[in-house]
Amino acid sequence: MLDHLIRRATVVDGTGAPAYVADVGIRDGRIALIDRTPGAVKAGGRVGGRGRTEEWADGLVLAPGFVDPHTHYDAQLFWDPLASPSTSHGVTTVVGGNCGFTLAPLQPDRPADGDYTRRMMSRVEGMSLAALEEGVPWTWSGFGDYLDALEGRIAVNAGFMVGHCALRRYVMGPDAVGGTPDDRQLRRMVALLRDSMEAGAWGLSTTQSGSHIDGDGRPVASRHALVDELLALARAVGAHEGTQLEAIVDGCLDRLSPQEADLLVELSALARRPLNWNVLTVDSAVPDRVPHQLAPSARARAAGGRVVALTLPVLAPMNMSLGTFCALHLIPGWGEVLGLPLQERMRKLREPGVRAELLRRATGPEAGVYRRLTDFARYVVGDTYTKENDGLTGRDIAGIAAERGTDPFGTLVDICLADDLRTVLWPTPTDDDPASWELRRQAWEHEDVLLGGSDAGAHLDRMCGASYPTRFLADCLRGRKLVPLERAVQMLSDEPARLFGLRDRGRIAEGHHADLVLFDPERVDATPPALVRDLPGDGARLDSRALGVVSVRVNGAEIMRYDVATGELPGRVLRSGRDTETVATG
Repeated sequence: MLDHLIRRATVVDGTGAPAYVADVGIRDGRIALIDRTPGAVKAGGRVGGRGRTEEWADGLVLAPGFVDPHTHYDAQLFWDPLASPSTSHGVTTVVGGNCGFTLAPLQPDRPADGDYTRRMMSRVEGMSLAALEEGVPWTWSGFGDYLDALEGRIAVNAGFMVGHCALRRYVMGPDAVGGTPDDRQLRRMVALLRDSMEAGAWGLSTTQSGSHIDGDGRPVASRHALVDELLALARAVGAHEGTQLEAIVDGCLDRLSPQEADLLVELSALARRPLNWNVLTVDSAVPDRVPHQLAPSARARAAGGRVVALTLPVLAPMNMSLGTFCALHLIPGWGEVLGLPLQERMRKLREPGVRAELLRRATGPEAGVYRRLTDFARYVVGDTYTKENDGLTGRDIAGIAAERGTDPFGTLVDICLADDLRTVLWPTPTDDDPASWELRRQAWEHEDVLLGGSDAGAHLDRMCGASYPTRFLADCLRGRKLVPLERAVQMLSDEPARLFGLRDRGRIAEGHHADLVLFDPERVDATPPALVRDLPGDGARLDSRALGVVSVRVNGAEIMRYDVATGELPGRVLRSGRDTETVATG
């Protein structure tokens, strides 16, 4: 007897093979039956299995659960076992601990380290400080303790890299920011990484990106690491089964420098482990960017490594603000003004000379990839907070400026000043043209490009990238139709599962774990993001609900039904070596 039987589903199995109609049965958390003669009857009864519970899925697509390779659910899972909204959109496995940032290991005899970590995560990953303080127990020391704290209380499968910043802080204390480890400290750091991987960490994540600043406004700890330190840690990763590397450098968003490309190649080749980075930006205005960014991948394969670029298959808009930290702070010259205390910042923004200098810096070549954010006439006004701005929500700055007879940037600043800089601003994407989408389609065909980069769990009030699976499926089925459904599902499930070496996940096959999503191909999609207040401490985040997703199952148990949680918590903490296998490189 099967635990559950899904009858007459259109199975898209994750391999890229053509869809077929079948009955799919689940027993003990795994797929126990795939009957391609669904509904057939013979004398004495029905061919195939019977289930304790059954459902008919005529006209619905059954796909493997999706794997999100780049999230920051490390903290959120403690107050939200569903990792919402990712699970609503069919995600059954999330990868956390990215960009060098993890909540563990944590020195038990230095309480200040916990405070530092909370403030750093609040600044660098846009997490609510109140939620971090009130919603996370902070009871662990080693990385294994952290994983144990999640075991048995999550609805989604979750695996975690160990963050370089946490390793440095544990060993070096406050000297992790600005300091260089001596030989003894480096040996301790390597041993701590090994202990973390023995406990189940998937490998090492690190950042060298200038955009990563801690709660004190200083470069985060891993940015102070020299190459020898990074290589020593990479060598340790290569000694443990089923591990990976993840790295962020300044050039990830725009153009990798020769030194950055060399570093990524050397780390992967030395460890003999895949290294992924985030995120490949595709824009027809810069057509040579993609080949430039993917050149290190070919070099890595020749050297015995593998360097993989993550890229989103949808445009995930991120809102901007002059009142709180966002990407605008990263434009050269802007951080000095936007980082001032509120009243002083507002005084500066009223000065014509300051506005002129900000606009000059934003539109000049030094802005680099952030020039994508500086067509201020195309910004759309989001939430406003004063009577003076009534009626502006949903309107673009160009139209408002034309009515007022003012320049677009000045108009935007005036609107924000009227709200004491609380106004929410939405840049209109500049890379939504047919040529950019064709470049994306071509990039997806590259063997070292992987869909991902949602940042789900981070930048909570700025963006909502977690909905990318359902939005991508909707676009493939009823929109641009850049790839067929079978290929889209493969890109969302099997390909990330294979990159991370997940055992028996990513496909619908007998014996595989029953991580499954059942959806209506006529309706699958996502709602636009909306601000909700459901974080510990009454914090706000952007949420996007799924449309047309009938059911999501993790390890055989249903966790979502028509976008409503069932209360089941069947998720597992996936540990390296046990739940992952080593992936060949080169």
